[in-house]
Amino acid sequence: METKRVCLTGATGHVGYAILKELQNHPDKEICILVRRDSDIFDGLRCEKHKGDITDYDSLVKAFEGCDIVYHVAGCVEIKPGNEDFVYKVNVTGTENVIAACKACGVKKLVYMGSVDTYVPLPDNEVMTEVYTYDPDTLEGAYAKTKAEVTAKVLAANGDGLETVVCQPSACMGPYDYKVSSVGSMIRMFSNGYFPITMTFGGYNFVDVRDVAFGTVAAGDKAKGGSVYILCNKSVTVDEFIRMLAEVSGNKPPRVKLGKGLIDLAAPLMETYYKAAKKPAIFTRYAVRKLCSNCNFSYEKAERELGYHPRPLETSLKETLEWIKVSEEEEAKKQAERAEADAEKARLAAEEAKQKAAELEQAVEQAEQAAADAAVTAEQSEQKAKKARRAALKKEKKA
Repeated sequence: METKRVCLTGATGHVGYAILKELQNHPDKEICILVRRDSDIFDGLRCEKHKGDITDYDSLVKAFEGCDIVYHVAGCVEIKPGNEDFVYKVNVTGTENVIAACKACGVKKLVYMGSVDTYVPLPDNEVMTEVYTYDPDTLEGAYAKTKAEVTAKVLAANGDGLETVVCQPSACMGPYDYKVSSVGSMIRMFSNGYFPITMTFGGYNFVDVRDVAFGTVAAGDKAKGGSVYILCNKSVTVDEFIRMLAEVSGNKPPRVKLGKGLIDLAAPLMETYYKAAKKPAIFTRYAVRKLCSNCNFSYEKAERELGYHPRPLETSLKETLEWIKVSEEEEAKKQAERAEADAEKARLAAEEAKQKAAELEQAVEQAEQAAADAAVTAEQSEQKAKKARRAALKKEKKA
């Protein structure tokens, strides 16, 4: 069996970590990951860590050296306005660095993680299939614009020894959501009873992140250079999604249904709340517009060429909730262990401080005793001196 060396960027993210987990099922892959900092989520996983950043070209060259395939997943998923320069730096400049480093290191295939957000919705819920031309000016928001611009650059880089492939997932959900995405946040809120509403409008296309990982690795193995693959599932309405979530979480489906008018009024207020609370944005004006746009994507090409078969959404929701429960229990256990370790450190520090205080007290007592002894010695010396002076005076008088 021929072994291939592969490198993955963005391994700490939701999709990236799922790809790393999928790669564990491929013994023919020698895996390295590019990380800005280490994390305990990698404990027990087969991978070689390289410290670096996609905005640092030299670190990419070191990580990609000797690699056959690079899965470029790192990026900035930012739909709120105000951070456009950073989004461009990561998504565009960072990917340009990845392309250049792949060519410099003789990488054979680059699999880039794009997004269906780069598609202009077709009218009348028409089925949308893979496209090969992208125009950022037709899209809304820094994220979609930068992903469109760089997708075109990735496809243009195909050739001269480097095959480039683009995978485009819809809204990802599922296990391994350590950083808690907006979809993951909504699932947590509803399962905990903090989201007792549904909507009379909108829908989207949700896909299990594990299925995206399978399709991405399969693209690295099977896809021809210049290929594009939509990795999605079947679209559902917002109401269908929330009712399905209610069923798998054991909650009653919401009785309150909000129309678009109320949501449009609430969205600006929610954006202010998300920013102040530093929480993932769920309902923003942009998100509402996306929910009302065509999300009828087709995965027929990926199914035909990659063997891609997304699991039922209900299964994904159930297993996501199970993972959340386990991960929260593990995190609570880690926090308890950290608290216990901190308490032990505090106890040892207190004992050490107590010991030092005792030593200091003993040193003070010794110093006081030494001072008292010195005073006695000084008094004795003074008495001797007085006797010597008197003896000297007697001798002078006799003389």
